[in-house]
Amino acid sequence: MSLRIIFLGTAGSVPTPNRSLPAVLIRRNGEELMFDCGEGVQRQMIKAKVGFHKKMKVFITHMHGDHVLGLPGLLQTMALLDRQRRLDVYGPPGIRRFLEGIRETVQFVLTFPVEIHEIEEEGTVCDEDEYVVQAVWANHVIPSLAYEFKEKPRPGKFHPEKAKALKVPEGPLWSKLQRGLGVELPDGQFVKPEQVIGAPRLGRRIVYTGDTRPFNGLVKLAAGADLLVHDATLDEQLAERAEEDGHSTPSQAARTARKAKVKQLILTHISARYSDAALLLDHARKIFKNTVVAEDFMRIELPLLEK
Repeated sequence: MSLRIIFLGTAGSVPTPNRSLPAVLIRRNGEELMFDCGEGVQRQMIKAKVGFHKKMKVFITHMHGDHVLGLPGLLQTMALLDRQRRLDVYGPPGIRRFLEGIRETVQFVLTFPVEIHEIEEEGTVCDEDEYVVQAVWANHVIPSLAYEFKEKPRPGKFHPEKAKALKVPEGPLWSKLQRGLGVELPDGQFVKPEQVIGAPRLGRRIVYTGDTRPFNGLVKLAAGADLLVHDATLDEQLAERAEEDGHSTPSQAARTARKAKVKQLILTHISARYSDAALLLDHARKIFKNTVVAEDFMRIELPLLEK
């Protein structure tokens, strides 16, 4: 099952010729999960060949304009394209009033339902059959959330040779064992799933910080994650400015990645002052080698974990 991360916008605060405002899309099994929704996101989606009619959820980290002002345009574009499927929007307190205000003051008619989920407390905010999304409060200048996307464990690998050795006839009984059900054989022997199936296989995990200073809760949230997408707005010489504005430097992001023992670190929310992000990358890689700087339309594929 494919899991693809598409960076639709990687700038911080203001767009640049090469970077649009924050939006990260996870595409999985025909569904799209968007984290933050900067202005012009629908144009970025068109350029990235991302559709407007799929099952979709949008997760907003906080109510700063560069992270949320793309929502009205996205909703209108979807309506103009006659979307029918429900859209779920998650975010901090204020997201409901914002969207309701848009609908009251901007003249367009939605062709689809919008379900708004205001997040009041940390914990699981979305629980689906195959994955969950969890949120913790980040350390920004206004209430802001960091999100974890986590697939639920998959059943272990089925071993046909073990089933044959136990004289389980191929067919419906194999299917039952693969579904985690025990079976009784014609001779009265009972075979448990764990006798022919390996240990459950862990799902893939992606953590997205939004805007934040470093905070201990993020290390816990991201522990062992496949991917940590982290705010890296300003370089080390501007660390005091980053602290004042509620952001992180690349070195701070890298230290979090190292403490959390994540597999890969992606730096994003890049200030417009950096036409070349090589300096930011260099600072981070001195601490955490497996780091890249996100670019608009960059795609990352996360393979299924087999162990």
